[in-house]
Amino acid sequence: MIQQCKALDSVPEPCERLFSHVLNAHHIWNHRLMGIPNTYAVWEMHGIDKWEDIHYENQRTSFEIISNTDNFEKRVGYENSEGRTFANETKDILFHIINHSTHHRAQIMMELRNTGVVPEPLDYVHYKR
Repeated sequence: MIQQCKALDSVPEPCERLFSHVLNAHHIWNHRLMGIPNTYAVWEMHGIDKWEDIHYENQRTSFEIISNTDNFEKRVGYENSEGRTFANETKDILFHIINHSTHHRAQIMMELRNTGVVPEPLDYVHYKR
């Protein structure tokens, strides 16, 4: 999706907003899992020229978390963006990161279609091919 958006003359603003949000949320959840403060706001905008680097760092951090976790049922406490405290199991947070991204990538695909762009397929099997 990053490559496809980079190839466009102009990326629709809703796509930039939603993809920035996906990157931010992934970063925020990684940091909650690690128990350290995050550095992004939920709806902070990032220029398309930064997307690959942020995505790479998010992926690298998630792989590090998975590689160093021996108890995926461990409950992780955190404060949400509204200041409320919650706790969820590590496995559920990791699943949420993926599910949240899928949800918003579908919205981005619809925005692209609305502007006449045919988005690349994002199904997992297409990715693995």
